[in-house]
Amino acid sequence: MKILLIGASRGLGLALAETMLQRGYQVVATGRENSTGNLQQLADRFPAQLTVESVDINEPEQVQALHTRLADRQFDMLFVNAGVKNDDRETIADVTTSEFTRVMVTNALSPLRVIETFKDRVTPSGTIAVMSSGQGSLTNNTNGNYEVYRGSKAALNMFMRSFAARSGGERTLLLMAPGWVRTDMGGPEARLTIEESIPNLLNTMESHAGRRGIHYLDYLGRVVPW
Repeated sequence: MKILLIGASRGLGLALAETMLQRGYQVVATGRENSTGNLQQLADRFPAQLTVESVDINEPEQVQALHTRLADRQFDMLFVNAGVKNDDRETIADVTTSEFTRVMVTNALSPLRVIETFKDRVTPSGTIAVMSSGQGSLTNNTNGNYEVYRGSKAALNMFMRSFAARSGGERTLLLMAPGWVRTDMGGPEARLTIEESIPNLLNTMESHAGRRGIHYLDYLGRVVPW
């Protein structure tokens, strides 16, 4: 299995890279420039399986340059992991325009730009997946917290629905909700450890390989309501 994993320098992305390598995958994993130290350590452990690349997905010219560097590669899966958040206490009434833009561009716009750029590098029977969130579900939003982050993930989901519609349902498209995980981003109060989330998340993606259409799933394979 050949994987292009975008956004793997820390947290869930790094854990996903390590789990894939442990399962024997061939992985090209990326981080922003000067943030790939953890990936380089993984490459020392898995030198025959892991290639480390640098890209800032918010910079379209860097995305295109990576596409050029990988021009001779084909992948069974493209997984885009991108996530930032603003102050948890901020509502739409509080957040600045610049901060709102930062979250929306990183979490929604840039992942789809990566997908549009690299869709030709994924085999026709392959999988294109993004790290979404259960907080992107409109149905499940019953408390209104984290609303800027929620909005960015809901936008990501909508953009993926549009991509699926334009693709004619021929590909396997996955929106993965990893659960509330104890990472720098998830915080120390989160319910799940990385070890409880990521191996199960990869199990779910493996089990859905070849299932055409778009699927919004949590780490245990349960359908998340849109």
